[in-house]
Amino acid sequence: MENGEVIEPNITNSESKFALFEIKADKQPIGKFALAKKFSTSTVNLKEGDQVYLFSDGYADQFGGEKGKKLKSKNFKHLLCSLADLEMKAQGEELNRRIEEWRGDYEQVDDICVIGFRI
Repeated sequence: MENGEVIEPNITNSESKFALFEIKADKQPIGKFALAKKFSTSTVNLKEGDQVYLFSDGYADQFGGEKGKKLKSKNFKHLLCSLADLEMKAQGEELNRRIEEWRGDYEQVDDICVIGFRI
């Protein structure tokens, strides 16, 4: 990693051979904002077979399950690791299926954006 940035391995799913490395997002909105500051830049060296996911907080913030609680970021990241050996199209289909199953009868509370690709 360049520019003094460090990516720490912060999730290893015991059910998966994959680890997830995260670059933390800047804590500011993308649109017009009175106190806007310059977004940080990171450079990552990728190799063949690596997968990259870009996502909003919408998936993790969705209410559902038996107790009507949020899915939460940690659970979402474990889910990504558990699906990583599938083809990308199948990952997307499974993410859609799982969030609908999780949500159940609860209304969707936020936009959900997950973009993934394999090098």
